[in-house]
Amino acid sequence: MTDVSPVLDRADQNLPSSLDNLFELLRIPSISTDPAYKPECRKAAEWLVSYLTKLGFSASVRDTPGHPMVVAHHEAASADAPHVLFYGHYDVQPVDPIELWDSDPFAPAIKDLGNGRKILTGRGTSDDKGQLMTFVEAVRAYKEVKGALPVRVTILFEGEEESGSPSLKPFLEANAAELKADYALVCDTGMWDGDTPAISAGLRGLVGEEIIVSAADRDLHSGMFGGAAANPIHILSEILAGLHDETGRVTLDGFYDGVEETPSNIKASWETLGMTTEKFLGEVGLSIPSGEKGRSVMELIWARPTAEVNGITGGYTGAGFKTVIAAKASAKISFRLVGQQNPAAIRDSFRAYVRSKIPADCSVEFLEHGASPAIQLSYDSPVLTKAKNALSSEWPKPAIVIGMGGSIPIVGDFQKMLGMESLLVGFGLSDDRIHSPNEKYELRSYHKGIRSWVRILDALAA
Repeated sequence: MTDVSPVLDRADQNLPSSLDNLFELLRIPSISTDPAYKPECRKAAEWLVSYLTKLGFSASVRDTPGHPMVVAHHEAASADAPHVLFYGHYDVQPVDPIELWDSDPFAPAIKDLGNGRKILTGRGTSDDKGQLMTFVEAVRAYKEVKGALPVRVTILFEGEEESGSPSLKPFLEANAAELKADYALVCDTGMWDGDTPAISAGLRGLVGEEIIVSAADRDLHSGMFGGAAANPIHILSEILAGLHDETGRVTLDGFYDGVEETPSNIKASWETLGMTTEKFLGEVGLSIPSGEKGRSVMELIWARPTAEVNGITGGYTGAGFKTVIAAKASAKISFRLVGQQNPAAIRDSFRAYVRSKIPADCSVEFLEHGASPAIQLSYDSPVLTKAKNALSSEWPKPAIVIGMGGSIPIVGDFQKMLGMESLLVGFGLSDDRIHSPNEKYELRSYHKGIRSWVRILDALAA
């Protein structure tokens, strides 16, 4: 690694103008889901291309059937330097209900909360314009001091992340050769807390299934047929109850194939975070832990697979009471996957289990609701280690490696379509109110986020 102190100093000196640049971008209401804002989405893409071009990138607006992509390239000082693809999105969520905002969502400002704490207010400050600009401004500081970049950089900014990314997969497929790099950097994540940076090494996969159990050819009077006719709600209840054993483990054949134990040092680092089951559940009004016995709450939500029932319908659910045996009953079930679990194998095992519970004179129908594998970066990956050390040099507390209970589809697309692992580093906080009125981003997150990317870029080149 080189001495990056001059670059960090320049990032500090640039902060006022960096904020001016961010605020220009934030003032553009690039709401992707509302067709009325289509011109504004293009305006945001064009603004980014213009700014990246000023920084020495070869940048362009790439049209899609929806909102345009921004693609930019910059060579490294050394021909054998690593090549990274940095991803972010310039589109934002709608602002409704507008009456709940304390100020104009597209008039960004700095708000002083006292005790040295300042926040940036406005839609997109945290999700994701403020986050992506931390990287861009780090590149700017590096270029101004060193005259070149330590790694080869490709940038991909999309304009449809908040509306389902319908154009993304076709774009990746059509431009795979141009976009492929050694690994991807994804900024759409957050920190553990205001002093503790985090790298997300795992994202759980997902299998969604809907089952419809059918019995009689019509709803039946429970007095005339009760006790003799099959009740699909009873059948469905038995199926759902049998998904877990008394220890909380999922009972499907082969369900845990590909599930590895989390390394002890990683689990030990999670224990230092102070998140107990009682504290975690207390925030939602609960106190008694569920799930697999003998696992910490962090392990359960970050590193273990699940089977959850998301909805049940059947019989009479209106006001009052109706004595009926329903002809049909249905349920929606989701499986969160980890490690190397195979989504197709999980689906097949679930369906085989359900069919084994259906009486001969009844039937079951299955509806698919998506499937994606888990993403897991090796805990001892050199890239992860370099980024972790770089972040630990910048923040008051050492960086931690965490998992994520949900999924970020782009990470799976990068792995499956471009053959790249992703390093997920962001500086948002849980109280940033993304997707809600009064979205904010800590000024400290923005400033130290820029400094963090300077350190990471330097570390990746070592």
